[in-house]
Amino acid sequence: MQRPIITLLTLGLLLASALAAAAEPIVIKFSHVVAENTPKGQMANRFKDLVAERLGDRATVEVYPNSQLFGDDKVLEAMLLGDVQLAAPALSKFSRYTDVLALYDLPFLFEDLDAVDRFQQSEQGRTMLESMRKRGLLGLGYLHNGLKQLSSSKPLRVPADASGLKFRIMSSEVLEAQFEALDAAPLKKPFSEVFTLLQTKAIDGQENTWSNIYSKKFYEVQPYITESNHGLLDYMVVTSTEFWMDLPDEVRETLAVALEEAIAHGNQVARDKAVEDKERITESGRTQIIALTPDERLQWVETMKPVWQQFEDEIGADLIEAAYAANGSD
Repeated sequence: MQRPIITLLTLGLLLASALAAAAEPIVIKFSHVVAENTPKGQMANRFKDLVAERLGDRATVEVYPNSQLFGDDKVLEAMLLGDVQLAAPALSKFSRYTDVLALYDLPFLFEDLDAVDRFQQSEQGRTMLESMRKRGLLGLGYLHNGLKQLSSSKPLRVPADASGLKFRIMSSEVLEAQFEALDAAPLKKPFSEVFTLLQTKAIDGQENTWSNIYSKKFYEVQPYITESNHGLLDYMVVTSTEFWMDLPDEVRETLAVALEEAIAHGNQVARDKAVEDKERITESGRTQIIALTPDERLQWVETMKPVWQQFEDEIGADLIEAAYAANGSD
Protein backbone atom coordinates (compact mmCIF):
# COMPACT_ATOMS: atom_id res chain seq x y z
CA MET A 1 0.00 0.00 0.00
CA GLN A 2 1.42 3.38 -1.01
CA ARG A 3 1.93 5.84 1.83
CA PRO A 4 0.43 9.36 1.35
CA ILE A 5 2.99 11.94 0.38
CA ILE A 6 3.07 15.00 2.64
CA THR A 7 3.87 17.91 0.37
CA LEU A 8 5.91 20.93 1.31
CA LEU A 9 2.71 22.95 1.09
CA THR A 10 1.02 20.69 3.63
CA LEU A 11 4.03 20.90 5.94
CA GLY A 12 4.01 24.65 5.61
CA LEU A 13 0.35 24.85 6.52
CA LEU A 14 0.85 22.62 9.56
CA LEU A 15 3.82 24.69 10.72
CA ALA A 16 1.94 27.95 10.24
CA SER A 17 -0.99 26.55 12.21
CA ALA A 18 1.28 25.45 15.06
CA LEU A 19 3.02 28.82 15.17
CA ALA A 20 -0.32 30.63 15.23
CA ALA A 21 -1.51 28.48 18.10
CA ALA A 22 1.71 29.11 19.99
CA ALA A 23 1.38 32.86 19.41
CA GLU A 24 -2.09 33.07 20.94
CA PRO A 25 -1.89 35.05 24.18
CA ILE A 26 -2.75 33.58 27.55
CA VAL A 27 -6.12 35.13 28.42
CA ILE A 28 -6.63 35.91 32.11
CA LYS A 29 -10.20 36.81 32.97
CA PHE A 30 -10.30 38.79 36.23
CA SER A 31 -13.79 38.91 37.70
CA HIS A 32 -14.84 41.11 40.61
CA VAL A 33 -18.05 42.57 42.03
CA VAL A 34 -17.25 46.21 42.86
CA ALA A 35 -16.89 49.48 40.98
CA GLU A 36 -13.68 50.42 39.18
CA ASN A 37 -13.03 53.38 41.49
CA THR A 38 -12.70 51.12 44.55
CA PRO A 39 -9.38 49.74 45.88
CA LYS A 40 -10.13 46.38 44.25
CA GLY A 41 -11.16 47.96 40.97
CA GLN A 42 -8.03 50.09 40.81
CA MET A 43 -5.83 47.14 41.75
CA ALA A 44 -7.31 45.01 38.96
CA ASN A 45 -6.81 47.75 36.38
CA ARG A 46 -3.23 48.37 37.51
CA PHE A 47 -2.51 44.64 37.18
CA LYS A 48 -3.96 44.65 33.67
CA ASP A 49 -1.71 47.55 32.66
CA LEU A 50 1.42 46.01 34.19
CA VAL A 51 0.83 42.71 32.39
CA ALA A 52 0.32 44.48 29.06
CA GLU A 53 3.54 46.43 29.63
CA ARG A 54 5.68 43.45 30.67
CA LEU A 55 4.28 40.50 28.74
CA GLY A 56 3.01 42.19 25.61
CA ASP A 57 1.35 39.65 23.31
CA ARG A 58 2.16 36.69 25.58
CA ALA A 59 -0.67 37.37 28.04
CA THR A 60 -3.68 39.63 28.25
CA VAL A 61 -5.85 40.47 31.26
CA GLU A 62 -9.57 41.09 30.82
CA VAL A 63 -11.16 42.80 33.84
CA TYR A 64 -14.89 42.34 34.52
CA PRO A 65 -16.07 44.66 37.36
CA ASN A 66 -19.50 45.07 38.97
CA SER A 67 -20.41 41.35 38.76
CA GLN A 68 -20.47 41.58 34.95
CA LEU A 69 -19.10 38.06 34.64
CA PHE A 70 -19.76 36.34 37.98
CA GLY A 71 -20.86 37.27 41.46
CA ASP A 72 -18.63 36.26 44.36
CA ASP A 73 -20.99 33.40 45.23
CA LYS A 74 -20.37 31.72 41.85
CA VAL A 75 -16.90 32.85 40.83
CA LEU A 76 -14.93 30.16 42.67
CA GLU A 77 -16.95 27.38 41.06
CA ALA A 78 -16.39 29.05 37.68
CA MET A 79 -12.68 29.27 38.43
CA LEU A 80 -12.44 25.54 39.11
CA LEU A 81 -14.17 24.96 35.76
CA GLY A 82 -11.68 27.22 33.97
CA ASP A 83 -14.21 29.91 33.07
CA VAL A 84 -12.31 32.61 34.97
CA GLN A 85 -8.66 32.75 36.02
CA LEU A 86 -8.47 35.46 38.69
CA ALA A 87 -10.85 36.82 41.29
CA ALA A 88 -10.62 38.66 44.58
CA PRO A 89 -13.60 37.64 46.72
CA ALA A 90 -14.04 38.83 50.26
CA LEU A 91 -12.39 36.42 52.68
CA SER A 92 -15.84 35.45 53.96
CA LYS A 93 -16.57 33.80 50.61
CA PHE A 94 -14.10 30.96 51.12
CA SER A 95 -15.98 29.21 53.93
CA ARG A 96 -16.90 26.28 51.65
CA TYR A 97 -13.22 25.57 51.04
CA THR A 98 -11.49 26.26 54.36
CA ASP A 99 -12.33 27.21 57.96
CA VAL A 100 -9.23 29.20 58.83
CA LEU A 101 -10.03 32.31 56.77
CA ALA A 102 -13.07 32.90 58.97
CA LEU A 103 -10.51 34.44 61.31
CA TYR A 104 -10.76 37.70 59.36
CA ASP A 105 -14.49 38.00 60.08
CA LEU A 106 -14.05 37.98 63.86
CA PRO A 107 -15.30 41.31 65.24
CA PHE A 108 -12.85 43.73 66.86
CA LEU A 109 -9.87 41.43 66.19
CA PHE A 110 -7.64 44.08 64.57
CA GLU A 111 -7.19 47.65 65.79
CA ASP A 112 -6.18 49.04 62.40
CA LEU A 113 -4.81 48.11 58.98
CA ASP A 114 -1.22 48.23 60.25
CA ALA A 115 -2.05 45.32 62.55
CA VAL A 116 -3.67 43.49 59.64
CA ASP A 117 -0.53 43.98 57.54
CA ARG A 118 1.72 42.67 60.30
CA PHE A 119 -0.29 39.52 60.65
CA GLN A 120 -0.83 38.87 56.94
CA GLN A 121 2.90 39.18 56.23
CA SER A 122 3.76 36.84 59.10
CA GLU A 123 4.43 33.13 58.61
CA GLN A 124 0.91 32.27 59.82
CA GLY A 125 -0.68 34.81 57.51
CA ARG A 126 1.25 33.65 54.44
CA THR A 127 0.49 30.01 55.20
CA MET A 128 -3.24 30.79 55.11
CA LEU A 129 -2.90 31.63 51.39
CA GLU A 130 -2.13 27.94 50.82
CA SER A 131 -5.05 26.63 52.87
CA MET A 132 -7.19 25.74 49.81
CA ARG A 133 -4.51 24.28 47.54
CA LYS A 134 -5.87 20.73 47.90
CA ARG A 135 -9.31 22.05 46.90
CA GLY A 136 -7.89 23.48 43.67
CA LEU A 137 -7.56 27.12 44.75
CA LEU A 138 -4.40 29.10 45.44
CA GLY A 139 -4.21 32.44 47.21
CA LEU A 140 -1.78 34.88 45.61
CA GLY A 141 -2.09 37.79 48.02
CA TYR A 142 -4.27 39.80 50.38
CA LEU A 143 -5.97 43.01 49.33
CA HIS A 144 -7.42 45.57 51.74
CA ASN A 145 -10.67 47.41 51.46
CA GLY A 146 -10.72 48.69 55.02
CA LEU A 147 -12.43 48.53 58.35
CA LYS A 148 -16.21 48.18 58.39
CA GLN A 149 -18.81 50.61 59.65
CA LEU A 150 -22.49 50.04 60.47
CA SER A 151 -25.15 51.89 58.48
CA SER A 152 -28.80 51.76 59.50
CA SER A 153 -32.26 53.26 59.36
CA LYS A 154 -31.97 54.35 63.01
CA PRO A 155 -29.06 55.65 65.08
CA LEU A 156 -26.85 52.92 66.57
CA ARG A 157 -24.92 54.06 69.62
CA VAL A 158 -25.03 50.97 71.82
CA PRO A 159 -25.59 47.29 70.94
CA ALA A 160 -29.18 47.36 72.19
CA ASP A 161 -30.03 49.84 69.41
CA ALA A 162 -29.50 47.07 66.83
CA SER A 163 -31.94 44.66 68.47
CA GLY A 164 -34.59 43.42 66.05
CA LEU A 165 -33.11 45.13 62.97
CA LYS A 166 -32.38 43.27 59.72
CA PHE A 167 -28.79 43.56 58.43
CA ARG A 168 -27.44 42.31 55.14
CA ILE A 169 -24.34 40.16 55.54
CA MET A 170 -22.02 38.21 53.29
CA SER A 171 -22.28 34.45 53.42
CA SER A 172 -20.39 33.87 56.67
CA GLU A 173 -21.28 31.96 59.80
CA VAL A 174 -19.08 34.31 61.83
CA LEU A 175 -20.90 37.41 60.58
CA GLU A 176 -24.19 35.66 61.21
CA ALA A 177 -23.16 34.99 64.81
CA GLN A 178 -21.92 38.57 65.16
CA PHE A 179 -25.35 40.04 64.44
CA GLU A 180 -27.14 37.36 66.42
CA ALA A 181 -25.03 38.50 69.39
CA LEU A 182 -26.70 41.90 68.90
CA ASP A 183 -30.14 40.26 68.85
CA ALA A 184 -30.41 41.41 65.22
CA ALA A 185 -31.47 39.44 62.13
CA PRO A 186 -28.64 38.75 59.64
CA LEU A 187 -29.69 38.16 56.03
CA LYS A 188 -27.27 36.72 53.46
CA LYS A 189 -27.73 38.67 50.23
CA PRO A 190 -25.54 39.39 47.17
CA PHE A 191 -23.59 42.64 47.22
CA SER A 192 -25.20 43.71 43.95
CA GLU A 193 -28.63 43.77 45.63
CA VAL A 194 -27.75 45.79 48.71
CA PHE A 195 -28.67 49.27 47.43
CA THR A 196 -32.13 48.15 46.30
CA LEU A 197 -32.73 46.29 49.56
CA LEU A 198 -31.85 49.42 51.52
CA GLN A 199 -33.83 51.72 49.24
CA THR A 200 -36.98 49.61 49.51
CA LYS A 201 -36.45 49.14 53.27
CA ALA A 202 -36.43 45.37 52.85
CA ILE A 203 -33.47 45.52 55.24
CA ASP A 204 -32.62 48.04 57.94
CA GLY A 205 -28.88 48.21 57.58
CA GLN A 206 -25.59 46.74 56.47
CA GLU A 207 -21.89 46.73 57.34
CA ASN A 208 -19.25 47.98 54.95
CA THR A 209 -16.17 50.11 54.41
CA TRP A 210 -16.21 53.81 53.62
CA SER A 211 -15.20 53.17 49.99
CA ASN A 212 -18.02 50.68 49.37
CA ILE A 213 -20.58 52.82 51.18
CA TYR A 214 -19.57 55.76 48.98
CA SER A 215 -19.04 54.03 45.62
CA LYS A 216 -22.33 52.12 45.85
CA LYS A 217 -24.19 55.17 47.26
CA PHE A 218 -25.46 53.33 50.33
CA TYR A 219 -25.18 56.59 52.26
CA GLU A 220 -27.93 58.05 50.07
CA VAL A 221 -30.47 55.53 51.41
CA GLN A 222 -29.20 55.17 54.97
CA PRO A 223 -29.75 58.09 57.35
CA TYR A 224 -27.16 56.92 59.91
CA ILE A 225 -23.66 55.48 59.83
CA THR A 226 -21.96 54.43 63.06
CA GLU A 227 -18.17 54.68 62.85
CA SER A 228 -17.58 51.37 64.60
CA ASN A 229 -14.47 49.99 62.85
CA HIS A 230 -15.74 46.68 64.19
CA GLY A 231 -14.59 44.37 61.43
CA LEU A 232 -12.29 43.95 58.47
CA LEU A 233 -13.22 43.73 54.81
CA ASP A 234 -10.29 42.20 53.00
CA TYR A 235 -10.03 40.13 49.87
CA MET A 236 -7.87 37.28 48.71
CA VAL A 237 -6.62 37.41 45.15
CA VAL A 238 -7.09 33.81 44.12
CA THR A 239 -6.53 31.60 41.11
CA SER A 240 -6.94 27.99 40.10
CA THR A 241 -3.99 25.88 41.22
CA GLU A 242 -4.13 24.03 37.89
CA PHE A 243 -4.09 27.23 35.81
CA TRP A 244 -1.28 28.81 37.82
CA MET A 245 1.01 25.78 37.83
CA ASP A 246 0.46 25.13 34.12
CA LEU A 247 1.79 28.55 33.16
CA PRO A 248 5.31 28.81 31.72
CA ASP A 249 7.71 29.57 34.57
CA GLU A 250 8.78 32.97 33.28
CA VAL A 251 5.17 34.03 32.67
CA ARG A 252 4.11 32.92 36.14
CA GLU A 253 7.02 34.80 37.74
CA THR A 254 6.22 37.97 35.80
CA LEU A 255 2.55 37.75 36.74
CA ALA A 256 3.41 37.21 40.42
CA VAL A 257 5.61 40.33 40.53
CA ALA A 258 3.03 42.42 38.66
CA LEU A 259 0.32 41.23 41.02
CA GLU A 260 2.40 42.07 44.08
CA GLU A 261 2.89 45.61 42.77
CA ALA A 262 -0.79 45.96 41.88
CA ILE A 263 -1.86 44.78 45.34
CA ALA A 264 0.50 47.28 46.99
CA HIS A 265 -1.13 49.99 44.88
CA GLY A 266 -4.62 48.80 45.79
CA ASN A 267 -3.76 48.71 49.49
CA GLN A 268 -2.55 52.31 49.40
CA VAL A 269 -5.74 53.29 47.57
CA ALA A 270 -7.73 51.60 50.34
CA ARG A 271 -6.00 53.67 53.00
CA ASP A 272 -6.46 56.91 51.08
CA LYS A 273 -10.08 56.27 50.19
CA ALA A 274 -11.04 55.44 53.76
CA VAL A 275 -10.26 59.06 54.58
CA GLU A 276 -11.44 60.66 51.33
CA ASP A 277 -14.73 58.79 50.99
CA LYS A 278 -15.67 59.39 54.61
CA GLU A 279 -15.16 63.11 53.96
CA ARG A 280 -17.29 62.95 50.80
CA ILE A 281 -20.09 61.21 52.68
CA THR A 282 -19.89 63.80 55.44
CA GLU A 283 -19.94 66.68 52.97
CA SER A 284 -22.96 65.23 51.15
CA GLY A 285 -25.17 65.88 54.16
CA ARG A 286 -27.22 62.83 53.22
CA THR A 287 -26.43 60.85 56.36
CA GLN A 288 -25.34 61.43 59.96
CA ILE A 289 -22.05 59.87 61.03
CA ILE A 290 -22.12 58.76 64.65
CA ALA A 291 -18.82 58.75 66.55
CA LEU A 292 -18.82 56.37 69.50
CA THR A 293 -17.55 57.38 72.91
CA PRO A 294 -14.98 55.03 74.51
CA ASP A 295 -17.69 53.67 76.81
CA GLU A 296 -20.10 53.06 73.92
CA ARG A 297 -17.40 51.32 71.90
CA LEU A 298 -16.53 49.10 74.85
CA GLN A 299 -20.15 47.93 74.99
CA TRP A 300 -19.95 46.83 71.32
CA VAL A 301 -16.67 45.00 71.97
CA GLU A 302 -18.03 43.18 75.02
CA THR A 303 -21.18 42.16 73.15
CA MET A 304 -19.44 40.87 70.03
CA LYS A 305 -16.17 39.42 71.36
CA PRO A 306 -17.73 36.15 72.64
CA VAL A 307 -18.04 35.21 68.94
CA TRP A 308 -14.28 34.49 69.02
CA GLN A 309 -14.73 31.59 71.40
CA GLN A 310 -17.67 30.29 69.39
CA PHE A 311 -15.39 29.67 66.38
CA GLU A 312 -12.18 28.87 68.23
CA ASP A 313 -12.21 25.16 67.33
CA GLU A 314 -12.74 25.74 63.59
CA ILE A 315 -10.20 28.55 63.21
CA GLY A 316 -7.68 27.55 65.85
CA ALA A 317 -7.03 29.28 69.17
CA ASP A 318 -3.33 29.71 68.35
CA LEU A 319 -4.14 31.47 65.08
CA ILE A 320 -6.60 33.85 66.76
CA GLU A 321 -4.02 34.59 69.45
CA ALA A 322 -1.33 35.31 66.82
CA ALA A 323 -3.64 37.67 64.93
CA TYR A 324 -4.61 39.56 68.06
CA ALA A 325 -0.94 39.82 69.06
CA ALA A 326 -0.30 41.81 65.88
CA ASN A 327 -2.06 44.80 67.45
CA GLY A 328 0.26 47.47 68.74
CA SER A 329 3.44 45.69 67.61
CA ASP A 330 6.53 47.58 66.55
